[in-house]
Amino acid sequence: MTDVIPMSVQGQKYISLTTFRKNGAGVATPVWFGEDGGKLYVMTRSDMGKVKRIRNKPLVRVAPCTIHGKVRGPELAARARILPPEEHAHARQTINRKYWMARLPLIWRRTDTYLELRFD
Repeated sequence: MTDVIPMSVQGQKYISLTTFRKNGAGVATPVWFGEDGGKLYVMTRSDMGKVKRIRNKPLVRVAPCTIHGKVRGPELAARARILPPEEHAHARQTINRKYWMARLPLIWRRTDTYLELRFD
């Protein structure tokens, strides 16, 4: 794995994060993300399906996309890691810097899980 974010993803507004079910079927979700140190950070809730799928299989695919999930560039292999609570603040800061709406506590109060994505 490298600590370099591919050019096709850098500075994009949304990414399509594809996680995989046990049967191998991919499930794509458009998400916000922060960038720092060659890694991407994503916020979500622990009860979302993507968290369960990442626990079972941390290999994911990432591609730039629209808000509606239409892929707009190459899909790239990455590895996801569910961050421990002591790493949440850094992940949250990377996302807050990029999206002003992420700073609104009432909207995101149920967010309790952060993911780190590193590219293969």
